[in-house]
Amino acid sequence: MTHDNNNYDHIFETLNQKICNKTAVVGVIGLGYVGLPLAIEKAKAGFSVIGFDIQQSKVEMLNRGENYIGGIISGELEKLVDNSRFEATSDFRRIKNVDTITICVPTPLDEYQQPDLSFVISSAEEIAKHLHEGMLVVLESTTYPGTTEEVIKPILEGTGLKCGRDFFLAYSPERVDPGNNIYKVKNTPKVVGGVTPRCLEAASGLYGSILEGEVYKVSSPSAAEMEKILENTFRYVNIALINQIAILCNKMNIDVLEVIEAAKTKPYGFMAFYPGPGPGGHCIPIDPFYLTWKARSYNYHTSLIDTAGEINTSMPEYIVERIVRILNGKGRPLKMSKVLLLGIAYKKDIDDYRESPVLRIIKLLKMYEADVFVNDPYIPEVEIDGERIESIELDEKLIKNMDMVVVTTDHSSYDYKLIVENAELVFDTRCVLKNFDKEKVIRL
Repeated sequence: MTHDNNNYDHIFETLNQKICNKTAVVGVIGLGYVGLPLAIEKAKAGFSVIGFDIQQSKVEMLNRGENYIGGIISGELEKLVDNSRFEATSDFRRIKNVDTITICVPTPLDEYQQPDLSFVISSAEEIAKHLHEGMLVVLESTTYPGTTEEVIKPILEGTGLKCGRDFFLAYSPERVDPGNNIYKVKNTPKVVGGVTPRCLEAASGLYGSILEGEVYKVSSPSAAEMEKILENTFRYVNIALINQIAILCNKMNIDVLEVIEAAKTKPYGFMAFYPGPGPGGHCIPIDPFYLTWKARSYNYHTSLIDTAGEINTSMPEYIVERIVRILNGKGRPLKMSKVLLLGIAYKKDIDDYRESPVLRIIKLLKMYEADVFVNDPYIPEVEIDGERIESIELDEKLIKNMDMVVVTTDHSSYDYKLIVENAELVFDTRCVLKNFDKEKVIRL
């Protein structure tokens, strides 16, 4: 099919008009922690939204108005479904009916700590089967710089359609922070990088019509991809730094929390990070290694990131080592000691335990034959190495019966006064018990 420049202009202007008057049908692939909140915001903004997911059970729940993601108000979802603003499907042939499609699928690491883009690639291939003129495709999954143009673009252009002319392609990194009650999808600034100026204009126009936060334009998808990796690597390295400082402070008999609070009085040049059992979730423990992998193709070794990885991944071992020493100081071996872990989630006030360092702590304690109990108000049970571990009900009698209580996730719902008053020993790995008796509470 041939077109003159006027036809190319018409394709672009038609898409922009649909976005502007919200008659565009909007698609989202991947209805997890990133995709579902984004799809809901698009529907609330007035677009008709089709959510795509390979898990039929999720699709059926959503079409009944039932939510499975924290931070989404179930009543809002139910209303959007009832008003036909949002529907979910596992039929990817319906991609042909959308004007824009956003990819929000996982980007894990494989067993060799290398990027696994299989979900992104399969999503792009599904889109390619139904790609049509005037379609906008946006990748939101966190990945290494170059993915949008080196991986997605060739798959889509394999259809014969030309990027920036027949269809439009951009990258805009997700910025979802589960449990954050201030910054949500709607009011968080959005970074966008398009393959061409028209791609950038179309994508930024879409986000601008949905979000209250600023839409910040960068020169290319690679710049946007690198920006996201920088965000997460910044946090990863600083978490490692404060964890190493905490270990040193413990050896020197210095209160690390006192040091941090003192440093915070400086009005410039310092940002407070706090030690803990290690980062978790789908992003922080994984994304920096996308950058280290890509850097190797430029014959560059990101030694700082690798060192941070060594420190952060060793924190569960360090915590169990501290538990052993604390119990030994009371004349008890870890073997057969009753240890209660408070929290399984990787951060407070959420039900997400992906890559949670607490899972590793549980495995290590069991390896030492400790009698391990866990409680998490958000997580009824987890499975570790085929063993189902249920969250036990937390009460005064249980706490008194423990040899040690370990705060592994600082959920706001915990009654820390009750815990400290009734526990024989409390090991605080989250620096949440700073105002309690230092004789009874031992901090990381």
